[in-house]
Amino acid sequence: MTAWEALVSETDNRKEKDLEELAELVGRLQEAAVLERIGRFIRDGVPPADILNACQRGMRLVGLRYQEGEYFIAGLILAGEIMRQTVDLLRPVLACRQEPSLQGRVLLGTIAGDIHDIGKNIFKDLLECHGFTVLDLGVDVPPEEFIKQARTFRPHLIGVSTLITGSYARIQELVRMVREANQDEGFDRPVILVGGGQVDQQVFSASGADYWDPDAWSAVKLCQRLVEAQRQAQAAAQDDDPSV
Repeated sequence: MTAWEALVSETDNRKEKDLEELAELVGRLQEAAVLERIGRFIRDGVPPADILNACQRGMRLVGLRYQEGEYFIAGLILAGEIMRQTVDLLRPVLACRQEPSLQGRVLLGTIAGDIHDIGKNIFKDLLECHGFTVLDLGVDVPPEEFIKQARTFRPHLIGVSTLITGSYARIQELVRMVREANQDEGFDRPVILVGGGQVDQQVFSASGADYWDPDAWSAVKLCQRLVEAQRQAQAAAQDDDPSV
């Protein structure tokens, strides 16, 4: 290893260590320290995706500590405020350069029975910064409302957020209703993505949704690939249709 390679490796290791410390600060609800560290990262040119991913790892720590009884509702509220301020700090350095509607349309909401919106709001900000048009239905959204709005908004994707295990059955209901609506003339079935702090492979498989991603940033990249695949399929279908 050359001296330059050793220096680069040392720098990368130090950055990873600093990001893990940021995650732990979020997990310990150290608001002032978190915001100071993020400001320093921004000045040092650390990619916003790395910063956000570290904060999301910290949020998962908060969720675990809440489940274990170490934190209470007040802790969750403070964690949400920390994430809100984090996104506010990162917004100016996000890649907000693309014109709206270039990427596609996303119908977004937290499923009925759940009023958590931290992750949903972060995902919405990232989608809009990458050129998606987003219709945010808010929280506690029943499956029927998703279907109603999908008929008029005609999204490429439906993003469903959830944190409470008791709401998982409503996601299954939504997936069933979307599949049934797909039989109706004029209803183009959107791809369904599910996400949230407690969503894992097991929850995803039980939900019946098409995709899931534990990370908001990589979920945006997934949405870009899915919309592009839909457009390519539509173009191929038109090429094969002699009446077009």
